[in-house]
Amino acid sequence: AAFWRAPNPAAPAFVPPAPAAVSKLPAEFVAGLLPKAAESAHAATLVELPDGSLAAAWFAGSREGAADVAIWFSTLGRDGWSKPAPIANRESTAGGVFAHIRKVGNPVLHVEGSWLHLWYVSVGIGGWAGSSISHSVSTDAGQSWTKPTRLQTSPFLNISTLVRTPPVPLADGGIALPVYHEFIAKHGEWLRLSANGQIIDKVRMAHPVRTLQPAAATLDEQRAFAVLRDAGPGPGPGRVQSASTANAGLSWQAGAALPMANPNSAVALLRLKSGRLLMAGNPPNGREALLLWISADEGKTWQASHTVESAADVDAEFSYPALLLGRDGRIHLAYTWRRQEIGRAHV
Repeated sequence: AAFWRAPNPAAPAFVPPAPAAVSKLPAEFVAGLLPKAAESAHAATLVELPDGSLAAAWFAGSREGAADVAIWFSTLGRDGWSKPAPIANRESTAGGVFAHIRKVGNPVLHVEGSWLHLWYVSVGIGGWAGSSISHSVSTDAGQSWTKPTRLQTSPFLNISTLVRTPPVPLADGGIALPVYHEFIAKHGEWLRLSANGQIIDKVRMAHPVRTLQPAAATLDEQRAFAVLRDAGPGPGPGRVQSASTANAGLSWQAGAALPMANPNSAVALLRLKSGRLLMAGNPPNGREALLLWISADEGKTWQASHTVESAADVDAEFSYPALLLGRDGRIHLAYTWRRQEIGRAHV
């Protein structure tokens, strides 16, 4: 069924998370920076490759939205992170989708068997609200990539669908990709993709307030919990918003706002080996600090866990977190560091 038709009568189950288990790793928090690719860096994504090594992608250039911005890729080996390599830019995207591209942004990586997927935002007209999602695949752990194709997510000029957070695997071999819409209205959406990346269904994550950038974690085969960026307006910060599904994403229900304030900034969500939920985001007054919270009751209540970064200067920014749970149970975090580099931490 095409995405603009009525939803399919049933959705495949989520791949269930592993049973809760106590992590045996030492609780040691280690932080550092990824190699610098360009003057300005933003919006990292993390993935674990089939051989167990880590890979990261982010966009970088002279500034956000500039014509020289590219998607950069680096892997972690015995000698540290590799020199970042550009894997997508305006020219390569235009050559793949046969359309004019003004700028690129927000990448998301995902491993599915021997395939390494890359989705990223590309803009042909206007600002970020005019975005589409481009998709490319690597079968050699990021050494080479297919020409990008464009996901057909909207019948109206195919604009204003953006990606930011990683997908959820489905039991039929497909995936569910959290995305969001920005043109006029702002809300989360849920793309159901087949195993070969074709769109099967699109569901709106309706909410009483404007939201962006949903991040989802599965709780079992049918249930998932999502947190969303509060897109205002308002005086003062909004709250981290929430949504949930009890039918594998066929429909989503808006939840109560979480107690944590949200200064219109991205949040990340992860289900830990223990079964608890971990969230990363910013404090009420802005992006000058990056914080972690923990929930032991599937997102109903939260406790402050750790301050990753904090600075007093007004120009400081630690934002757009990405979380990854390694197969060994280690927690990895990547984030924008002062808009100059990509910070990385693990525990």
